[in-house]
Amino acid sequence: MSEKAPIAIVDIGSNTVRLVVYSGASRSPSTIFNEKVTAGLGRGLERDGALSNESQARALAAMARFKHLLGQMGVVRHRIVATAAARDASNGAAFLDRIRALGLEPEILSGEEEGVMAGYGIISSIPGADGIVGDLGGGSLELADVRDGEVRRSVSLPLGVLRLGRFEKGTMRPWIREALARTGFAGRGEGRDFYMVGGAWRTLARFDMVLTAHPLPIVHQHALAPDRPRSIMKDVEALDRTAADRNASLSLSRLPTLPLATRLLRCLSDELRPRRLVASSYGIREGLLYSDLPEEEKRRDPLVEAAKEAGTGLGRFPPHGALLDQWIGTVFDDPPHCARLRLAACHLADVAWQAHPEFRAERGRDLALHGNWVGIDAAGRVMLAMALHCSFGGARELPDPALSRLVSEKELGRAWQWGLAMRLAQRLSGGVAAGLERSGLSRDGGRLILSLGRDEAALAGESVERRLKALADAVGLKPELALA
Repeated sequence: MSEKAPIAIVDIGSNTVRLVVYSGASRSPSTIFNEKVTAGLGRGLERDGALSNESQARALAAMARFKHLLGQMGVVRHRIVATAAARDASNGAAFLDRIRALGLEPEILSGEEEGVMAGYGIISSIPGADGIVGDLGGGSLELADVRDGEVRRSVSLPLGVLRLGRFEKGTMRPWIREALARTGFAGRGEGRDFYMVGGAWRTLARFDMVLTAHPLPIVHQHALAPDRPRSIMKDVEALDRTAADRNASLSLSRLPTLPLATRLLRCLSDELRPRRLVASSYGIREGLLYSDLPEEEKRRDPLVEAAKEAGTGLGRFPPHGALLDQWIGTVFDDPPHCARLRLAACHLADVAWQAHPEFRAERGRDLALHGNWVGIDAAGRVMLAMALHCSFGGARELPDPALSRLVSEKELGRAWQWGLAMRLAQRLSGGVAAGLERSGLSRDGGRLILSLGRDEAALAGESVERRLKALADAVGLKPELALA
């Protein structure tokens, strides 16, 4: 558990009211509490333009509970935001006054602000994000164009899942085509990614994982082909409560609106022509946190920061992941997307020591595969898992062949080499920085050279020599010990 004081976001949406409490690294905060209440504030808007008494009562009861929880958890800073339902309802202002009477201070986000924050949520969790963000809520759909760490354009459309039922057959596509042209989004998505934000689309991504028997069912950054909403439509329409009960990952509350959400996604994909549809667990709440960070903090890698914090909490000695990465990095010529995974692995190089020796490789794999990371897709998780599996003494192959098929053989082999290098460094140094500071690993021609000062020669014991040879064999070099 991080010692950093918790902060919170309360999101008063058109379908749900949700409290999320965060703690840990500010660039990659961990969710330590998450609760939603399906209040359905937006359900009455299409009928009479007002929030119903029943939905207000459910939302206010949730807000009263959330206020108590904020105090009990010692939350030092919180922000309460209301979106489309409170923004559009004729009695929205009066409803917010009732929340203020509880001693809370809600604020209304405009449609454009909501889109901007959804865009920042994607930027915060997917470094290098380039494409169109679609945040589908109960009352509205926000679109945001993100590129180079900035939100370039944002617009809000009245296309929330609670409003899609008004479209008769064949009328949704022309409406969307006209709206994209009118708002300047027509043509902006071609060849780029479309980022799916919102509970309905996350449920769709999870259902795709069920249908394809995906071996690593983590929804964040799960990618679908642009024509997948069309091919999956019949399966979605046939999905009933009984089938969903058999799949715990599917949200039962999303089932009634899932066909409409899928139809909307199909229309958007056909019109925007993205290269991929990418699901996201991050949205406006995380965007609000990210927008408050100093610029220097924003530039940090969320995966590396989270790995650093995890390594600090679970390691035996003071952390030195960056030094370990520098020490082994001289052997490898990795492109940037691999180099950041290697650095994350080095920050996690000591996380399994508390496990029984026979299960340390398993502990490392599990943390890599199932840790609450962002800024990493399924293939990256498998590479991270292979590096830690090997560094803790695991065999050349991962136990589950289906996982190995998520990444190329070349990249999997490179991660195995990282693990061997980390394993050598940890044995040489005993897991502390000093041993690495007074030694070096390099390659020269066909040689892999471990350099030690003569007064450090005793460190090169038999086990170190074995691990040096194992690494040298893996990278196709001849091992050599050099004493200076």
